[in-house]
Amino acid sequence: MRLLALLLLPLTGFAQTKPNVLLIMADDLRDFGGAFTKAAVKTPNLDRLRSRGTTFERAYVQYPVCNPSRSSMLTGLRAEQTGIVGNDIPLRQKMPDIVTLPQLCKEAGWQAHAFGKIYHLGGGKDTAARQRWMDAGRSWQTAQDFETTKAGRKMLAGRDVTNGALKWCVWGAADGTDDDQPDGQIAAATVAKIEELGGKPWFIGCGFMKPHDPFIAPKKYFDLYPVGTLQPWSESADITPARKESVGFGDYGLAFGKFTTLEWQELFRAYCAATSYMDAQLGRVLDALDKNGLWEKTVVIFVGDHGYHTGERQWWNKNTLFERSCRAPLIVAAPGMKGGQTTRSLTEFVDIYPTIADLCGLKLPHAAAGLSLRPILTNPTATIKDAAFTLVTRGPKLHGQSVRTARWRFTQWSDGQTELYDHEQDSEELRNVADRHASVIQDLTIRLQSLPKLTP
Repeated sequence: MRLLALLLLPLTGFAQTKPNVLLIMADDLRDFGGAFTKAAVKTPNLDRLRSRGTTFERAYVQYPVCNPSRSSMLTGLRAEQTGIVGNDIPLRQKMPDIVTLPQLCKEAGWQAHAFGKIYHLGGGKDTAARQRWMDAGRSWQTAQDFETTKAGRKMLAGRDVTNGALKWCVWGAADGTDDDQPDGQIAAATVAKIEELGGKPWFIGCGFMKPHDPFIAPKKYFDLYPVGTLQPWSESADITPARKESVGFGDYGLAFGKFTTLEWQELFRAYCAATSYMDAQLGRVLDALDKNGLWEKTVVIFVGDHGYHTGERQWWNKNTLFERSCRAPLIVAAPGMKGGQTTRSLTEFVDIYPTIADLCGLKLPHAAAGLSLRPILTNPTATIKDAAFTLVTRGPKLHGQSVRTARWRFTQWSDGQTELYDHEQDSEELRNVADRHASVIQDLTIRLQSLPKLTP
Protein backbone atom coordinates (compact mmCIF):
# COMPACT_ATOMS: atom_id res chain seq x y z
CA MET A 1 0.00 0.00 0.00
CA ARG A 2 2.82 2.36 0.86
CA LEU A 3 4.48 1.67 -2.52
CA LEU A 4 1.19 2.38 -4.28
CA ALA A 5 0.82 5.66 -2.39
CA LEU A 6 4.34 6.68 -3.38
CA LEU A 7 3.66 5.86 -7.01
CA LEU A 8 0.52 7.99 -6.94
CA LEU A 9 2.23 11.06 -5.49
CA PRO A 10 3.60 12.45 -8.77
CA LEU A 11 0.23 12.00 -10.45
CA THR A 12 -1.56 13.76 -7.63
CA GLY A 13 0.94 16.59 -7.68
CA PHE A 14 0.54 16.98 -11.45
CA ALA A 15 -3.25 17.16 -11.15
CA GLN A 16 -2.98 19.92 -8.58
CA THR A 17 -0.68 21.95 -10.82
CA LYS A 18 -3.33 22.10 -13.58
CA PRO A 19 -4.96 25.45 -12.82
CA ASN A 20 -8.45 26.29 -13.93
CA VAL A 21 -8.67 29.06 -16.53
CA LEU A 22 -11.47 31.61 -16.43
CA LEU A 23 -11.45 33.90 -19.46
CA ILE A 24 -13.90 36.76 -18.96
CA MET A 25 -14.54 39.08 -21.89
CA ALA A 26 -16.51 42.31 -22.13
CA ASP A 27 -17.69 43.64 -25.48
CA ASP A 28 -16.74 47.19 -26.57
CA LEU A 29 -15.47 48.08 -23.09
CA ARG A 30 -12.91 50.85 -23.29
CA ASP A 31 -10.14 51.21 -20.75
CA PHE A 32 -10.40 53.54 -17.82
CA GLY A 33 -7.71 56.05 -18.71
CA GLY A 34 -7.95 59.60 -19.97
CA ALA A 35 -11.31 61.28 -20.20
CA PHE A 36 -13.26 58.23 -19.11
CA THR A 37 -12.27 58.59 -15.47
CA LYS A 38 -14.20 61.88 -15.41
CA ALA A 39 -17.41 59.91 -15.85
CA ALA A 40 -16.99 58.26 -12.44
CA VAL A 41 -18.27 55.03 -13.97
CA LYS A 42 -19.25 52.60 -11.24
CA THR A 43 -17.44 49.26 -11.56
CA PRO A 44 -16.95 47.89 -8.02
CA ASN A 45 -16.39 44.34 -9.22
CA LEU A 46 -13.70 45.29 -11.71
CA ASP A 47 -12.08 47.14 -8.81
CA ARG A 48 -12.43 43.97 -6.75
CA LEU A 49 -10.73 41.91 -9.45
CA ARG A 50 -7.93 44.47 -9.73
CA SER A 51 -7.24 43.98 -6.03
CA ARG A 52 -6.54 40.30 -6.73
CA GLY A 53 -4.55 40.68 -9.93
CA THR A 54 -2.33 42.80 -12.12
CA THR A 55 -3.91 45.60 -14.15
CA PHE A 56 -2.18 46.26 -17.47
CA GLU A 57 -2.55 49.96 -18.26
CA ARG A 58 -0.87 49.70 -21.65
CA ALA A 59 -2.44 46.65 -23.26
CA TYR A 60 -3.11 46.91 -26.99
CA VAL A 61 -5.25 44.87 -29.36
CA GLN A 62 -4.00 43.83 -32.78
CA TYR A 63 -7.16 44.87 -34.66
CA PRO A 64 -9.79 47.04 -32.90
CA VAL A 65 -12.93 45.25 -34.17
CA CYS A 66 -14.69 42.29 -32.53
CA ASN A 67 -13.98 39.32 -34.81
CA PRO A 68 -10.42 40.24 -35.84
CA SER A 69 -9.39 41.04 -32.27
CA ARG A 70 -10.86 37.89 -30.76
CA SER A 71 -9.45 35.69 -33.54
CA SER A 72 -6.01 37.21 -32.98
CA MET A 73 -6.12 36.81 -29.21
CA LEU A 74 -7.40 33.22 -29.27
CA THR A 75 -4.75 32.08 -31.77
CA GLY A 76 -1.85 34.17 -30.50
CA LEU A 77 -1.34 35.47 -34.05
CA ARG A 78 -1.50 38.98 -35.46
CA ALA A 79 -4.41 39.97 -37.68
CA GLU A 80 -1.91 40.19 -40.54
CA GLN A 81 -1.35 36.44 -40.03
CA THR A 82 -4.94 35.28 -39.48
CA GLY A 83 -6.28 37.30 -42.39
CA ILE A 84 -9.40 38.03 -40.31
CA VAL A 85 -10.01 41.77 -40.79
CA GLY A 86 -13.82 42.00 -40.53
CA ASN A 87 -16.86 40.50 -38.86
CA ASP A 88 -17.97 38.52 -41.91
CA ILE A 89 -15.73 35.42 -41.85
CA PRO A 90 -15.38 32.91 -38.97
CA LEU A 91 -11.88 31.93 -37.90
CA ARG A 92 -12.08 28.33 -39.16
CA GLN A 93 -12.87 29.48 -42.69
CA LYS A 94 -9.42 31.08 -42.82
CA MET A 95 -7.51 28.80 -40.45
CA PRO A 96 -9.23 25.39 -40.29
CA ASP A 97 -6.35 23.62 -38.53
CA ILE A 98 -5.16 26.26 -36.07
CA VAL A 99 -5.08 25.20 -32.41
CA THR A 100 -6.89 27.88 -30.44
CA LEU A 101 -6.19 28.76 -26.82
CA PRO A 102 -9.18 26.91 -25.30
CA GLN A 103 -8.58 24.02 -27.70
CA LEU A 104 -4.99 23.74 -26.47
CA CYS A 105 -6.25 23.28 -22.91
CA LYS A 106 -9.13 21.02 -23.93
CA GLU A 107 -6.81 18.65 -25.77
CA ALA A 108 -4.54 18.56 -22.70
CA GLY A 109 -7.35 17.40 -20.42
CA TRP A 110 -9.19 20.54 -19.34
CA GLN A 111 -12.99 20.67 -19.51
CA ALA A 112 -13.68 23.59 -21.89
CA HIS A 113 -17.03 25.38 -22.01
CA ALA A 114 -18.11 28.77 -23.36
CA PHE A 115 -21.02 30.99 -22.44
CA GLY A 116 -21.90 34.09 -24.46
CA LYS A 117 -19.53 35.93 -26.77
CA ILE A 118 -15.96 34.64 -26.76
CA TYR A 119 -15.57 34.34 -30.51
CA HIS A 120 -17.56 36.85 -32.54
CA LEU A 121 -21.18 35.73 -32.73
CA GLY A 122 -22.17 35.51 -36.38
CA GLY A 123 -24.74 33.30 -38.01
CA GLY A 124 -27.89 35.32 -37.34
CA LYS A 125 -30.86 33.12 -36.37
CA ASP A 126 -29.26 29.94 -37.79
CA THR A 127 -28.44 27.85 -34.70
CA ALA A 128 -25.98 25.57 -36.52
CA ALA A 129 -24.17 28.57 -38.01
CA ARG A 130 -23.92 30.21 -34.60
CA GLN A 131 -22.39 27.03 -33.18
CA ARG A 132 -19.79 27.13 -35.96
CA TRP A 133 -18.96 30.74 -35.15
CA MET A 134 -18.57 29.78 -31.47
CA ASP A 135 -16.26 26.93 -32.57
CA ALA A 136 -18.26 24.37 -30.58
CA GLY A 137 -16.65 20.94 -30.69
CA ARG A 138 -13.21 22.29 -31.59
CA SER A 139 -12.40 24.94 -29.01
CA TRP A 140 -15.05 23.81 -26.52
CA GLN A 141 -16.93 20.72 -25.47
CA THR A 142 -20.01 22.97 -25.31
CA ALA A 143 -20.75 26.57 -26.32
CA GLN A 144 -23.97 28.38 -25.52
CA ASP A 145 -25.39 31.79 -26.42
CA PHE A 146 -28.38 33.58 -24.93
CA GLU A 147 -31.24 35.91 -25.89
CA THR A 148 -33.18 38.70 -24.21
CA THR A 149 -36.46 37.51 -22.70
CA LYS A 150 -39.86 38.98 -23.52
CA ALA A 151 -39.83 40.95 -20.25
CA GLY A 152 -36.34 42.28 -21.00
CA ARG A 153 -37.43 43.58 -24.40
CA LYS A 154 -39.85 46.02 -22.78
CA MET A 155 -38.24 49.46 -22.56
CA LEU A 156 -39.21 51.86 -19.78
CA ALA A 157 -37.29 54.67 -21.48
CA GLY A 158 -35.02 55.06 -24.49
CA ARG A 159 -34.79 56.20 -28.08
CA ASP A 160 -33.14 55.87 -31.46
CA VAL A 161 -30.54 58.63 -31.35
CA THR A 162 -29.98 58.79 -35.14
CA ASN A 163 -33.62 58.44 -36.24
CA GLY A 164 -32.88 55.24 -38.12
CA ALA A 165 -29.65 56.30 -39.84
CA LEU A 166 -27.68 53.84 -37.68
CA LYS A 167 -30.00 51.06 -36.55
CA TRP A 168 -27.66 49.99 -33.75
CA CYS A 169 -27.31 53.44 -32.19
CA VAL A 170 -30.16 53.21 -29.69
CA TRP A 171 -30.39 53.15 -25.92
CA GLY A 172 -32.96 51.70 -23.59
CA ALA A 173 -33.68 51.40 -19.88
CA ALA A 174 -35.20 47.93 -19.77
CA ASP A 175 -37.88 46.38 -17.63
CA GLY A 176 -37.27 43.06 -15.92
CA THR A 177 -34.39 41.61 -13.93
CA ASP A 178 -30.71 41.22 -14.71
CA ASP A 179 -31.42 37.71 -15.99
CA ASP A 180 -33.89 39.00 -18.57
CA GLN A 181 -30.84 40.31 -20.46
CA PRO A 182 -28.20 37.96 -21.93
CA ASP A 183 -25.36 38.98 -19.61
CA GLY A 184 -27.32 37.93 -16.53
CA GLN A 185 -27.97 34.54 -18.10
CA ILE A 186 -24.31 34.24 -19.09
CA ALA A 187 -23.23 34.90 -15.50
CA ALA A 188 -25.75 32.38 -14.14
CA ALA A 189 -24.65 29.67 -16.59
CA THR A 190 -20.97 30.33 -15.84
CA VAL A 191 -21.57 30.02 -12.09
CA ALA A 192 -23.56 26.81 -12.55
CA LYS A 193 -20.80 25.24 -14.65
CA ILE A 194 -18.10 26.22 -12.13
CA GLU A 195 -20.07 24.48 -9.38
CA GLU A 196 -20.88 21.46 -11.56
CA LEU A 197 -17.27 20.77 -12.55
CA GLY A 198 -16.00 20.70 -8.99
CA GLY A 199 -12.35 19.62 -8.79
CA LYS A 200 -11.86 18.85 -12.49
CA PRO A 201 -9.51 21.28 -14.25
CA TRP A 202 -11.58 23.52 -16.50
CA PHE A 203 -11.29 26.33 -19.03
CA ILE A 204 -14.44 28.45 -19.02
CA GLY A 205 -15.08 31.33 -21.38
CA CYS A 206 -17.52 33.87 -19.93
CA GLY A 207 -18.28 36.31 -22.73
CA PHE A 208 -20.38 39.28 -21.65
CA MET A 209 -22.12 41.20 -24.43
CA LYS A 210 -22.18 44.63 -22.81
CA PRO A 211 -21.52 47.51 -22.98
CA HIS A 212 -21.80 46.83 -26.76
CA ASP A 213 -24.69 48.46 -28.60
CA PRO A 214 -27.62 48.58 -28.45
CA PHE A 215 -26.95 50.40 -25.20
CA ILE A 216 -29.57 48.59 -23.14
CA ALA A 217 -29.51 47.68 -19.45
CA PRO A 218 -32.10 47.24 -16.69
CA LYS A 219 -33.39 50.61 -15.56
CA LYS A 220 -31.73 50.46 -12.14
CA TYR A 221 -28.33 50.86 -13.80
CA PHE A 222 -29.45 54.06 -15.52
CA ASP A 223 -30.54 55.29 -12.09
CA LEU A 224 -26.88 55.14 -11.02
CA TYR A 225 -26.25 58.06 -13.40
CA PRO A 226 -28.93 60.75 -12.98
CA VAL A 227 -29.65 62.76 -16.12
CA GLY A 228 -27.28 65.70 -16.47
CA THR A 229 -24.58 64.41 -14.11
CA LEU A 230 -22.29 63.10 -16.88
CA GLN A 231 -20.48 65.49 -19.15
CA PRO A 232 -19.75 64.33 -22.71
CA TRP A 233 -16.31 64.63 -24.26
CA SER A 234 -15.45 68.19 -25.30
CA GLU A 235 -13.10 68.42 -28.26
CA SER A 236 -10.05 70.69 -28.02
CA ALA A 237 -9.98 73.69 -30.34
CA ASP A 238 -6.40 73.00 -31.48
CA ILE A 239 -6.95 69.40 -32.58
CA THR A 240 -5.23 68.32 -35.81
CA PRO A 241 -7.85 67.09 -38.29
CA ALA A 242 -7.43 63.43 -39.26
CA ARG A 243 -8.07 61.96 -42.69
CA LYS A 244 -11.59 60.60 -43.22
CA GLU A 245 -10.32 57.04 -43.56
CA SER A 246 -8.73 57.36 -40.13
CA VAL A 247 -11.83 58.44 -38.21
CA GLY A 248 -15.18 59.95 -39.17
CA PHE A 249 -15.67 57.76 -42.23
CA GLY A 250 -18.87 56.59 -43.92
CA ASP A 251 -22.42 56.78 -42.61
CA TYR A 252 -21.13 56.65 -39.05
CA GLY A 253 -19.19 59.88 -39.46
CA LEU A 254 -22.16 61.62 -41.06
CA ALA A 255 -24.47 60.59 -38.22
CA PHE A 256 -22.06 61.39 -35.39
CA GLY A 257 -21.35 64.80 -36.90
CA LYS A 258 -25.01 65.73 -36.33
CA PHE A 259 -25.14 64.77 -32.65
CA THR A 260 -26.19 67.49 -30.25
CA THR A 261 -24.61 67.86 -26.82
CA LEU A 262 -27.75 66.28 -25.35
CA GLU A 263 -27.42 63.25 -27.64
CA TRP A 264 -23.76 62.74 -26.73
CA GLN A 265 -24.84 62.97 -23.10
CA GLU A 266 -27.63 60.41 -23.57
CA LEU A 267 -25.32 57.90 -25.22
CA PHE A 268 -22.61 58.37 -22.62
CA ARG A 269 -25.09 57.77 -19.81
CA ALA A 270 -26.36 54.62 -21.54
CA TYR A 271 -22.81 53.35 -22.12
CA CYS A 272 -21.99 53.84 -18.43
CA ALA A 273 -25.23 52.11 -17.40
CA ALA A 274 -24.47 49.13 -19.65
CA THR A 275 -20.93 49.01 -18.22
CA SER A 276 -22.23 48.94 -14.64
CA TYR A 277 -24.72 46.20 -15.59
CA MET A 278 -21.91 44.09 -17.03
CA ASP A 279 -19.84 44.75 -13.91
CA ALA A 280 -22.65 43.47 -11.67
CA GLN A 281 -22.72 40.20 -13.62
CA LEU A 282 -18.94 39.95 -13.28
CA GLY A 283 -19.50 40.19 -9.53
CA ARG A 284 -21.70 37.08 -9.58
CA VAL A 285 -18.89 35.11 -11.23
CA LEU A 286 -16.30 36.40 -8.75
CA ASP A 287 -18.66 35.41 -5.92
CA ALA A 288 -18.57 31.84 -7.25
CA LEU A 289 -14.77 31.82 -7.03
CA ASP A 290 -15.05 33.08 -3.44
CA LYS A 291 -17.72 30.57 -2.47
CA ASN A 292 -15.85 27.58 -3.90
CA GLY A 293 -12.38 28.63 -2.72
CA LEU A 294 -10.99 28.70 -6.26
CA TRP A 295 -8.73 31.77 -6.35
CA GLU A 296 -5.59 29.75 -5.62
CA LYS A 297 -6.55 27.19 -8.25
CA THR A 298 -7.67 29.49 -11.06
CA VAL A 299 -6.03 31.81 -13.57
CA VAL A 300 -8.49 34.65 -14.20
CA ILE A 301 -8.13 36.85 -17.27
CA PHE A 302 -10.45 39.80 -17.82
CA VAL A 303 -10.29 41.59 -21.16
CA GLY A 304 -12.23 43.96 -23.35
CA ASP A 305 -12.00 42.99 -27.01
CA HIS A 306 -10.76 46.48 -27.96
CA GLY A 307 -11.13 50.08 -26.88
CA TYR A 308 -13.91 52.50 -27.75
CA HIS A 309 -14.32 56.19 -28.53
CA THR A 310 -17.05 57.86 -26.49
CA GLY A 311 -16.97 61.15 -28.36
CA GLU A 312 -13.25 61.68 -28.93
CA ARG A 313 -12.75 63.03 -32.47
CA GLN A 314 -16.55 63.03 -32.77
CA TRP A 315 -16.56 59.24 -32.98
CA TRP A 316 -18.74 56.78 -31.10
CA ASN A 317 -17.23 53.43 -32.01
CA LYS A 318 -13.99 51.47 -32.39
CA ASN A 319 -12.06 50.63 -35.60
CA THR A 320 -9.54 53.48 -35.50
CA LEU A 321 -5.81 53.58 -34.86
CA PHE A 322 -6.10 56.10 -32.05
CA GLU A 323 -5.30 55.22 -28.44
CA ARG A 324 -8.94 55.13 -27.37
CA SER A 325 -9.65 52.34 -29.87
CA CYS A 326 -6.41 50.35 -29.65
CA ARG A 327 -5.95 50.22 -25.89
CA ALA A 328 -8.21 47.85 -23.99
CA PRO A 329 -8.75 46.56 -20.44
CA LEU A 330 -6.60 43.63 -19.31
CA ILE A 331 -6.44 42.21 -15.79
CA VAL A 332 -4.73 38.92 -14.90
CA ALA A 333 -5.01 37.18 -11.52
CA ALA A 334 -3.04 33.96 -11.09
CA PRO A 335 -2.24 31.58 -8.23
CA GLY A 336 0.92 32.56 -6.42
CA MET A 337 0.99 36.02 -7.99
CA LYS A 338 0.61 39.18 -5.93
CA GLY A 339 -2.66 41.11 -6.27
CA GLY A 340 -3.37 44.83 -6.41
CA GLN A 341 -0.56 45.51 -8.87
CA THR A 342 -0.58 47.97 -11.77
CA THR A 343 1.88 47.92 -14.63
CA ARG A 344 2.71 50.44 -17.34
CA SER A 345 4.71 47.89 -19.31
CA LEU A 346 3.67 47.60 -22.95
CA THR A 347 1.71 44.46 -23.72
CA GLU A 348 -0.34 43.11 -26.62
CA PHE A 349 -3.32 40.80 -26.73
CA VAL A 350 -1.23 38.25 -28.66
CA ASP A 351 0.64 37.84 -25.35
CA ILE A 352 -2.41 36.24 -23.70
CA TYR A 353 -2.10 32.89 -25.55
CA PRO A 354 1.54 32.24 -24.56
CA THR A 355 0.82 33.51 -21.04
CA ILE A 356 -1.94 30.96 -20.43
CA ALA A 357 0.12 28.20 -22.03
CA ASP A 358 3.01 29.12 -19.73
CA LEU A 359 0.90 29.26 -16.55
CA CYS A 360 -0.74 25.93 -17.46
CA GLY A 361 2.58 24.24 -18.27
CA LEU A 362 1.66 23.64 -21.92
CA LYS A 363 3.87 23.73 -24.98
CA LEU A 364 2.88 26.16 -27.71
CA PRO A 365 1.51 24.25 -30.73
CA HIS A 366 2.67 26.94 -33.17
CA ALA A 367 4.94 29.97 -33.17
CA ALA A 368 2.97 32.65 -31.33
CA ALA A 369 3.42 36.33 -32.13
CA GLY A 370 3.41 37.29 -28.46
CA LEU A 371 5.33 36.60 -25.27
CA SER A 372 4.37 35.30 -21.84
CA LEU A 373 3.37 37.97 -19.34
CA ARG A 374 4.73 35.92 -16.43
CA PRO A 375 7.72 38.26 -15.86
CA ILE A 376 5.35 41.22 -15.45
CA LEU A 377 2.98 39.28 -13.20
CA THR A 378 5.99 38.54 -11.00
CA ASN A 379 7.41 42.08 -11.20
CA PRO A 380 5.16 44.84 -12.63
CA THR A 381 8.16 47.01 -13.49
CA ALA A 382 9.56 44.32 -15.80
CA THR A 383 9.33 44.76 -19.57
CA ILE A 384 8.96 42.10 -22.24
CA LYS A 385 8.72 44.37 -25.31
CA ASP A 386 9.14 48.00 -26.27
CA ALA A 387 6.41 48.30 -28.91
CA ALA A 388 2.81 47.23 -29.59
CA PHE A 389 1.20 47.02 -33.03
CA THR A 390 -2.34 47.45 -34.37
CA LEU A 391 -3.85 47.09 -37.85
CA VAL A 392 -7.02 48.41 -39.52
CA THR A 393 -8.21 48.02 -43.10
CA ARG A 394 -10.39 50.30 -45.19
CA GLY A 395 -11.53 47.98 -47.93
CA PRO A 396 -9.14 45.95 -50.10
CA LYS A 397 -7.02 48.90 -51.25
CA LEU A 398 -6.11 50.77 -48.07
CA HIS A 399 -4.87 49.72 -44.66
CA GLY A 400 -3.14 51.37 -41.75
CA GLN A 401 -0.64 50.02 -39.23
CA SER A 402 0.21 51.69 -35.95
CA VAL A 403 3.07 51.19 -33.53
CA ARG A 404 2.87 52.35 -29.92
CA THR A 405 6.02 52.79 -27.85
CA ALA A 406 6.33 54.22 -24.35
CA ARG A 407 6.39 57.74 -25.81
CA TRP A 408 5.11 57.65 -29.39
CA ARG A 409 2.23 56.46 -31.53
CA PHE A 410 3.16 56.30 -35.21
CA THR A 411 0.57 55.38 -37.82
CA GLN A 412 1.43 54.67 -41.43
CA TRP A 413 -1.17 54.16 -44.14
CA SER A 414 -0.51 51.98 -47.16
CA ASP A 415 -0.79 55.04 -49.44
CA GLY A 416 2.09 56.70 -47.57
CA GLN A 417 0.24 59.12 -45.28
CA THR A 418 1.53 59.22 -41.70
CA GLU A 419 0.52 60.38 -38.22
CA LEU A 420 2.76 60.81 -35.17
CA TYR A 421 1.59 61.60 -31.63
CA ASP A 422 3.83 62.38 -28.66
CA HIS A 423 2.33 60.88 -25.50
CA GLU A 424 4.69 62.81 -23.25
CA GLN A 425 3.02 66.03 -24.39
CA ASP A 426 -0.30 64.86 -25.84
CA SER A 427 -1.86 61.80 -24.21
CA GLU A 428 -5.17 62.29 -26.06
CA GLU A 429 -3.45 62.32 -29.48
CA LEU A 430 -4.81 65.69 -30.51
CA ARG A 431 -1.83 67.01 -32.49
CA ASN A 432 -0.12 65.20 -35.36
CA VAL A 433 3.59 66.09 -35.18
CA ALA A 434 4.77 63.92 -38.07
CA ASP A 435 6.39 66.95 -39.74
CA ARG A 436 8.74 67.59 -36.78
CA HIS A 437 10.46 64.30 -35.91
CA ALA A 438 12.07 62.73 -38.97
CA SER A 439 14.45 60.50 -37.00
CA VAL A 440 11.63 59.13 -34.84
CA ILE A 441 9.56 58.36 -37.92
CA GLN A 442 12.52 56.63 -39.55
CA ASP A 443 12.98 54.35 -36.53
CA LEU A 444 9.28 53.56 -36.16
CA THR A 445 8.90 52.91 -39.88
CA ILE A 446 11.55 50.20 -39.58
CA ARG A 447 9.57 48.65 -36.72
CA LEU A 448 6.41 48.55 -38.83
CA GLN A 449 8.36 46.93 -41.65
CA SER A 450 9.14 44.02 -39.30
CA LEU A 451 5.45 43.04 -39.17
CA PRO A 452 4.18 40.08 -41.21
CA LYS A 453 2.65 40.90 -44.57
CA LEU A 454 -1.15 41.16 -44.53
CA THR A 455 -2.67 37.79 -45.46
CA PRO A 456 -5.18 38.22 -48.33
